Amino acid sequence: MSATRTVSVIVKGRVQGVSYRAWTQAEARSRGLSGFVRNRDDGSVEAVFSGPPEAVDQVVAQCWSGPPGARVSDVTVQEGGDPPASDRFEILRG
Repeated sequence: MSATRTVSVIVKGRVQGVSYRAWTQAEARSRGLSGFVRNRDDGSVEAVFSGPPEAVDQVVAQCWSGPPGARVSDVTVQEGGDPPASDRFEILRG
């Protein structure tokens, strides 16, 4: 039985209007993670990643880069929480 790590991430900076959510979904899916990403009213992006700890670490590290056009100023990670009910990684509406 493999371990599962679940984290909630808030990404701040120029992260809306630059395809950050689509980029995040592609990065998460390529690593077999479940969870979601969505825009927040304050201009940040929120994501929940769940899966193998090494894959979660990789995608969280990538959040600092983002897609071309993104300018990330901060990434806050909160450990824990319940794993998502779905085994897919989805884009949610804000």
